Amino acid sequence: MTLLLAGDIGGTKTILRLVETLKTGLQTLSEERYPSRDFPDLVPMVQQFLATAKTATPEKACFAIAGPVVNNTAKLTNLTWFLDSKRLEQELGITSISLINDFAAVGYGVLGLEPADLSTLQAGQQLSAPIAVIGAGTGLGQGFLIQQGDNYQVFSSEGGHADFAPRSELEFDLLKYLRDKHNIQRVSVERVVSGQGIVAIYQFLRDRRIATESADVAQIVKTWEQEIGQSEKTVDPAAIIATAALEKRDRLSEQTMQLFIEAYGAEAGNLALKLLPYGGLYVAGGIAAKNLSLLQEGSFLRTFTDKGRISPLLKQVPVHIVLNPKVGLIGAAISAARL
Repeated sequence: MTLLLAGDIGGTKTILRLVETLKTGLQTLSEERYPSRDFPDLVPMVQQFLATAKTATPEKACFAIAGPVVNNTAKLTNLTWFLDSKRLEQELGITSISLINDFAAVGYGVLGLEPADLSTLQAGQQLSAPIAVIGAGTGLGQGFLIQQGDNYQVFSSEGGHADFAPRSELEFDLLKYLRDKHNIQRVSVERVVSGQGIVAIYQFLRDRRIATESADVAQIVKTWEQEIGQSEKTVDPAAIIATAALEKRDRLSEQTMQLFIEAYGAEAGNLALKLLPYGGLYVAGGIAAKNLSLLQEGSFLRTFTDKGRISPLLKQVPVHIVLNPKVGLIGAAISAARL
């Protein structure tokens, strides 16, 4: 039995989980959630967690970081923390510590999911092949896994910064709108397929007067627009727009989410074309799980497979929506076990 520490570290919150390895897999012993800003560094947080758990010092640890990780070091977005695995090992007395990007952790995490953690949109044909992971949230994460012996090696990517590829006259108008609005020459797919993308699509449809705003959603979006440039926002317009669409009480929000999901499916299909992930394509991120019924309506799979003469290949790719919001934490534990 080996004692492991896993962490999912973000600018707002950090979740720590104590895990032990068993012959049957990993077992959670303790878990706590902390406001990240309440601590000057990760070390005192971990020390408090271990003291509360009344446990021995873990042998290994892996922390998933919301931001880039270079040579096992990371500067966290929206926090003053600078993390270095060697310093953490010395100050915490843990033999081996690894820092990984939060979306790489999601990649590891899909290996530890149970059937109840998934909703399958397309069964496809499961084969020994690459696994693809895509997830829209604050940004658009993309990655993949390649089997090596009995394990999978996880690779992150910057696929979310590839060019947005419009497929209809409306999407071409959206592309032009975003270029003019931001005074940029190219538009990345992340500007459309993400939380910020939901708001951008809403603003585009609103400004083009394609549908009328409802008063409550309009006020939320207006408040958010007034807070642009501030470090903290008081509203989350993407969540409000999605909720209004789910409840079918705002036509503009419904059209926004329809366009968003079509673009999401198309980009997932682009990723699948490049990898042929017959090991499965996993759609992670909070937006997918919270809007499952919208993804199940059919437009996501329609644009996912709408790839001309290559479409039959994508109809064989298993497509799963990840429902477990702690998939990154699961992945951090799996990664720690492999150190």
